[in-house]
Amino acid sequence: MHRIRRGDERAFALLVERHGGRLLRVATHLLGSRADGEDAVQRAFLRLHLSASAYRAEWAVSTWLYRILTNVCFDEIRRRGARPELAGDNGSAPDAGPGDQRAADRAVERLDVARALAKVPNEARALLVLRYADGLSYGELSRVRGISINTVKSQLARGRSLLRAAWEEERR
Repeated sequence: MHRIRRGDERAFALLVERHGGRLLRVATHLLGSRADGEDAVQRAFLRLHLSASAYRAEWAVSTWLYRILTNVCFDEIRRRGARPELAGDNGSAPDAGPGDQRAADRAVERLDVARALAKVPNEARALLVLRYADGLSYGELSRVRGISINTVKSQLARGRSLLRAAWEEERR
């Protein structure tokens, strides 16, 4: 981050290369489409670059990036004024040829999970994605979202419960 502050483009490129894939996975889960996820990741890296002087060394860079990214995603969700829409969701199963039934079943299941996850409130959804899709610890989640570990635990429990209920509804 010190090199980025001084305008070192190579350091910035390394940061993007190192963290871009994980951030894209999180943003895609939160926003419901890869294209929206890519836009959010670009905005997050731009915010990081523009505010590099505000970085505090006691934070892991990844923690700061996750915080910026989740804020960007929440801004986008608020801007939309609704739940994330699922790209390409026309309510039908993907076309599957002979022998592709398992792949089609997995695609339908991923769509059901995405729909169920979209019904979970933003903060709980972010925590679920960061915990289970990206493997962050309770402590990391606490730092990323700026809440206590006990709040992380209670919001994850609530989020899991809401996700389970939404999943069961989607599977009917």
